[in-house]
Amino acid sequence: MNTVHNNTVHNNTAGRNRPYEEHSMIYAKNFIVGLIVLIGTTAVDAQDQKSKFEGKLEPFLNGAKLEMQQVFKSERFPNVVVATDGTVIASFGSNSVRVRRSEDGGKTWGAEIVVAKPGFYGGGMTVDEKTGSIFTFVETQHPPAKILIYRSDDHGKTWKVQKTNIAADKNGNQPSMHMNEHGITLRHSKFAGRLIRPSRWYAGKNDRKLWPKHYTNAIYSDDHGKTWKTSDPFPENGTGEATIAELSNGTLYYNSRRHWADNGKNPRRRWTAISDDGGATWKNVKFCQALPDGPQDSNYGCMAGLVRLPVANRDILIYSNCDSPRGRIQGTVWASFDGGKSWPIKRQVFKGNFAYSSLTAGRPNTKSAGKIFLHFEGGPKKGGSTVAVFNLRWILSGKSTGDGKLPDWISKK
Repeated sequence: MNTVHNNTVHNNTAGRNRPYEEHSMIYAKNFIVGLIVLIGTTAVDAQDQKSKFEGKLEPFLNGAKLEMQQVFKSERFPNVVVATDGTVIASFGSNSVRVRRSEDGGKTWGAEIVVAKPGFYGGGMTVDEKTGSIFTFVETQHPPAKILIYRSDDHGKTWKVQKTNIAADKNGNQPSMHMNEHGITLRHSKFAGRLIRPSRWYAGKNDRKLWPKHYTNAIYSDDHGKTWKTSDPFPENGTGEATIAELSNGTLYYNSRRHWADNGKNPRRRWTAISDDGGATWKNVKFCQALPDGPQDSNYGCMAGLVRLPVANRDILIYSNCDSPRGRIQGTVWASFDGGKSWPIKRQVFKGNFAYSSLTAGRPNTKSAGKIFLHFEGGPKKGGSTVAVFNLRWILSGKSTGDGKLPDWISKK
């Protein structure tokens, strides 16, 4: 026993007497090995995250089809997302916020589930692709108003209030959520895992004389929705009700409605910008001549839908709005194959009433795979909202817009 004890003491003493340089080399070596393992693990996790939620193009090119059914019979303000298990969740409500779920890719829909009553829908449902949680934003009345965030941890079956904090923007303005497109989880950059959704500043209220002060922005969270920061404003005023998509290189594409524009600029088509810092700031603002912002007889515009199809290494965007010279009718979708630089093809979904809309896409290896879901106000039945289910093959039988050409990799499919 004494011998073992003495050997142990001797070895420890020898360790303490090693030259400082040797200790430093051992420490540095262990640190570098640990760092390499950490970086490798992070890279593998990021790759796994991408491969789990992005797949091949072919599922979106199966036989062309379009199906529609009414999902809500009253009120307003549509949104739609796909949960991480493939459940499609459509939300609606201007007096009470409700959802309906489809576990079979939009073929059938469950009963209405009340998220908040009373409640004024703030839109922008956001799926956290790391945890599976879904966030719904509810305002107590037409904004500006108190904001409550409801969270579901069971793919939209039940909801509870999520305590959270939303920081003001750099101008000291508290953002409003109403009525923007759904949020997303970032996948492709050093900001992978960040939640982001579009938001806006009302300048007090939705008053025509205040439109020149309105602007859109975005809120984002790096702690799974517990706290949210607010981005810098969109580079042009008069904007509101926006959409965000992440491209395959990590760039964020921002597409916004616009009520007002100065110096003769056109507010009747869409305005776009990009972000290369995960949505903290926006730049390269452009006027998108190819995409209408609602009826072309009014500056008032219309909320639009936007989604990037989850196809690995491709930037296929789908946009929805009414495509009419007058009135909120002629609901149409446009497709871009270069991340929003051009929109060469469009196809009408519904000729009649078509107002606010929201778009999402199915997830690989689920019952929603290969499908595009459009939730819009209007449809064949009077009142409420409709979900249209179609695919990219169906859009490809549409009309040329003259804004660019279909790339060979899609036209030859």
